[in-house]
Amino acid sequence: MQRGKPLPQKEVAERMEVSERWYRNLESNVGAPLTPEALIRLSTALALGPDERLALYRHVHANTKLGAPEPEEVEEARDALTHLLATHERYPAYVVDHAWNMLDYTAPMASWFPWVREPEANLLRWALTAPEAREQLSDWPRHAALYLAQLRFALVSSQDHEQLGAILDEALADPECRRLWDLETKVVAYRQGHRFRLRLPHVAGHEFTVTSQVLLPAHQQELRYVLLLPESGSAPGASRIEHDPAQCRC
Repeated sequence: MQRGKPLPQKEVAERMEVSERWYRNLESNVGAPLTPEALIRLSTALALGPDERLALYRHVHANTKLGAPEPEEVEEARDALTHLLATHERYPAYVVDHAWNMLDYTAPMASWFPWVREPEANLLRWALTAPEAREQLSDWPRHAALYLAQLRFALVSSQDHEQLGAILDEALADPECRRLWDLETKVVAYRQGHRFRLRLPHVAGHEFTVTSQVLLPAHQQELRYVLLLPESGSAPGASRIEHDPAQCRC
């Protein structure tokens, strides 16, 4: 995750105030203990940003068996988010898993983005590969770069590399996605508070701004609840949003 030219092992060891042998063992995954203090030292030595630090911590956590949730815990967390969706049917909102598979959504979400009703709908795949995404997401290259940065975070912090890798391969088959992927090595954990503009002619006759609010279950952070809040005065009111309870999978 280090930007630019990789740091020599000796320099990183000096920054961490550990022996070069200890750090060499750490890189080789040979018995060097990664305690919380060692993680902090390593993050500081590599000058990692907040999202990169989180990616490192999640990567270490994903490679241990201690954090694996029980199936009933996953189901409980998903049920709680589904219930939350039912209380926010006025706005587009959805629940996705660690690989951005669409699990549940509100009726306004289905009205704004009909693709969510498709079998095996996946937000990341749609945003990076679907032609309509480039029309509907204003400044699409910026969106794509952020989604790729989130995918990079997921690849180092999740144990499920098969589906994530398949999505990455599909995205990188597109020349523009490949260019953005090669342009920088940024990682982004979540798009909390992200403001962006949408072009949805079937919803409004003009571009409008929304803000994404991301919620994570404290005991199951592989799930994400995302609420899209229209900016006051820029988007159609709730009365103009098509509302059909039959479309909601809550």
